[in-house]
Amino acid sequence: MKKIMLGLMAIPAFCLSVSAQTKLFDGKTTTGWHTYLKKDVVGWTVVDGTLQLDPKAEGHGDLVTDGEYENYELNIEWNISKEGNSGIIFGVHEDPEFSQTYLTGMEMQVLDNKDASDNKKANHLAGSLYDMKAPSKDVAKPAGEWNKVKLRKKDGQLTFWLNGTKIVDVKIGSDEWTQLLNDSKFKTWKGFATYPKGHIALQDHGHLVSFRNISIKEL
Repeated sequence: MKKIMLGLMAIPAFCLSVSAQTKLFDGKTTTGWHTYLKKDVVGWTVVDGTLQLDPKAEGHGDLVTDGEYENYELNIEWNISKEGNSGIIFGVHEDPEFSQTYLTGMEMQVLDNKDASDNKKANHLAGSLYDMKAPSKDVAKPAGEWNKVKLRKKDGQLTFWLNGTKIVDVKIGSDEWTQLLNDSKFKTWKGFATYPKGHIALQDHGHLVSFRNISIKEL
């Protein structure tokens, strides 16, 4: 009887764990998103259950979550076109003072590693902490195939997984972080990576890109 009761007591905890995972994209609408510094969604549409950028749309830009997040685990899948470039930018502070999401937010790179023009540096390849830390291993799938991301941000600790492999692990403010920052183009950017809580953005880099299965678990 005691074992049965213990088993029943464990059920609510399991249910709570499952419910903590929240969908950021319902697969049908752009509800919960807007184009950066705009009220509505421009240039992004729902296509076959994915959020897809139309790079030819007038007035398009980065797509950002309505909500802001600090400590979380983000799950998302991306599919980039041939020669394509995009990114998952997080810790974004939305303010007219900053014309682009990347002026405040850090980026996990989304790239066609084979044919994109921005494939010359290791810390610019798919899965990198862009222009700061290269992925420990190239596990990106080629253009046209789906790549699965888990991105964890907890008390400044950034951990990236791509297709099931941990590829980046660094803590904001650590000696390693300071060195990486000083070696990057962000060294003198006053707003970069300074906001603990912020929006999550899908980057418009002028190439066809799709995202799906987007969910978040706040930690």
